Amino acid sequence: MSRGVADVTAERLALLNGGSVASATLTEGLAIDFAQLLAAAVPAIGAIRLDRMRAQAAEGITRRMALAAQLLLEANVDLAQLQGHTSDTVRGWACFAIAAQAQWTLPQQLAAMRPLADDGHFGVREWAWLALRPHLAASLDEAIGQLAPWTADPSERVRRFACEALRPRGVWCAHIAQLKEQPQRALPLLQPLRADPAVYVQDSVANWLNDAAKSQPEWVRSLCAQWLQESPDAATQRICKRAQRSLA
Repeated sequence: MSRGVADVTAERLALLNGGSVASATLTEGLAIDFAQLLAAAVPAIGAIRLDRMRAQAAEGITRRMALAAQLLLEANVDLAQLQGHTSDTVRGWACFAIAAQAQWTLPQQLAAMRPLADDGHFGVREWAWLALRPHLAASLDEAIGQLAPWTADPSERVRRFACEALRPRGVWCAHIAQLKEQPQRALPLLQPLRADPAVYVQDSVANWLNDAAKSQPEWVRSLCAQWLQESPDAATQRICKRAQRSLA
């Protein structure tokens, strides 16, 4: 298993850059040459766009993901072509392309993002919420209302998206000030998941509350006490223990 970008073999990197395999680890994803992958995935992308991609090679991966999506939209590439690609990075570009559709409403963006939120690859699922998070945060009440039904979805990946996308602090993303100060606004998403059977979802709910505990510790303590009284099963106990791990 690769420990660092330099540990990815030349043979493996060639497959990743050619888009014929999905990355097995975050390290492999970070090792990919976006310009090479873009040329392989969309041969008609054009030299000028590839040069723009190469010029941003030193930027952070999230910025490069957004740029790749922008270039693909400029080239009028079919999103379905991206969503069905073998490369998880290319499917991640589709996430950012959906988020960049300024003419779409939030419900339209969420409907388009749902298959990617339920993608079999861990990386694509992370790009799905990261790409759409700024739009969700900008229309917070609407976003919570739209995501609330997702908490009852049969797929644990979709349920997890509903929680993870609006974490107050999150990872690799801007914080959401409203939820740091008023975490109760997200109860329509958290309450239905308080006893979720999937560890994947439990971890997300616990991390959400751990985020909130850094600014509203008493609210988190009170909510966990309420949950444990209402639903004292193993799932809720696990969530509440992890949610309060940073509290004295």
